[in-house]
Amino acid sequence: MAEQRPLRILHCFRSPVGGIFRHVRDLVEEHSKAGHEVGILCDSSTGGEHEDRLFDDIRPYLSLGLTRIPIRRSVALSDIGVIWDTYNKIKSLRPDVLHGHGAKGGVLARLVGSALRVNRYRVARLYTAHGGSLHYSRSSLTGQFILRMERLQEYFTDALVFICEYERDTYAKKVGRPRPMTRLIYNGIGERDFQIIPTRSDAVHFIYVGMLRDLKGPDLFVDAFAKTERLIGRPLSALMIGDGPDREKYRDMMVERGLGKRIGMLPPMRVQEAFGMSQNLVVPSRAEAMPYIILEGLGAGKTVIASRVGGIPEVLGGNSPALVAPDNADDLARVMAEALTTPGWHHAVMPSIDSVKSVFSAAVMARDVLKLYHTLVEGAPTSETYEASVNLS
Repeated sequence: MAEQRPLRILHCFRSPVGGIFRHVRDLVEEHSKAGHEVGILCDSSTGGEHEDRLFDDIRPYLSLGLTRIPIRRSVALSDIGVIWDTYNKIKSLRPDVLHGHGAKGGVLARLVGSALRVNRYRVARLYTAHGGSLHYSRSSLTGQFILRMERLQEYFTDALVFICEYERDTYAKKVGRPRPMTRLIYNGIGERDFQIIPTRSDAVHFIYVGMLRDLKGPDLFVDAFAKTERLIGRPLSALMIGDGPDREKYRDMMVERGLGKRIGMLPPMRVQEAFGMSQNLVVPSRAEAMPYIILEGLGAGKTVIASRVGGIPEVLGGNSPALVAPDNADDLARVMAEALTTPGWHHAVMPSIDSVKSVFSAAVMARDVLKLYHTLVEGAPTSETYEASVNLS
């Protein structure tokens, strides 16, 4: 990274779980190593022992500290108190950059950053949606309200960062052509994530790794697993690794279908440990932006089978046979069966690790984000304009 003055960078987001948390952890580590002072502000009521261990990993890089306050998922009157408390905490940290991630993090970073500006404190205000509010439909009243709020908040935004072309173009179609400066900066994983992880001797046929909620498709995984057994004609084995609000519902679903002994459930763990339990990773999400689990799976040399949603085709390739129709257990089962029974399927279908590394690297991601920070803080001129890759009419 170019030698420029050190910045004070604060990341704001709600829940310290999933892809947003992974994204921020990588930026924290890369930017701290580059000589910048970095901090995190997030919710204090979510996360568990697994997330606490992940925080411990990055504490040495958090020179601006870890600030945790209660942040509700839904909009409520209590948000007024949260914003005031957040304002006071952020003001004391004197950041040059406030980067909001996800809908709630974006609100806090931009409103507090704007309040600081009213008080003659110069701070750059950035927002990365990470899917979030962009999953809502314009046809629903809730979706209309949330998407209009996104439009309104552009007046308090210095730059929008999109993590894939899909997210950028969805924003343009649902919210409108962006008025602030924009950048397309792909999610990336670190050098240590590009290492082949061999499967254990007691490996199962398939694993699901992620949040246990309907948006991520665990129910589709269970349904497709049963259909795959029927297609192949023999019993198989699988693991669901993660936690979430619907865990017991999926457990009941497996028991009712007689799959309780062939699909196990394990709590969240480091993905490197999870990847040792199977060669085949299934990502049956109903909606995504740019999920890290895809990049991590490919970096570890796994066979990745995923729904054709969000930015996933940008990683696997638009015509990849590993992509399945969204919300379609039959199509998912078809590809799961092919991956298991077709010799050489992995090498014929999966992108090479080198090709993934050339585009989806944490070092490249952090470099481009930092370049944007300096552009905003130092007022450097920019000629970049927004261009959609789809027809917005």
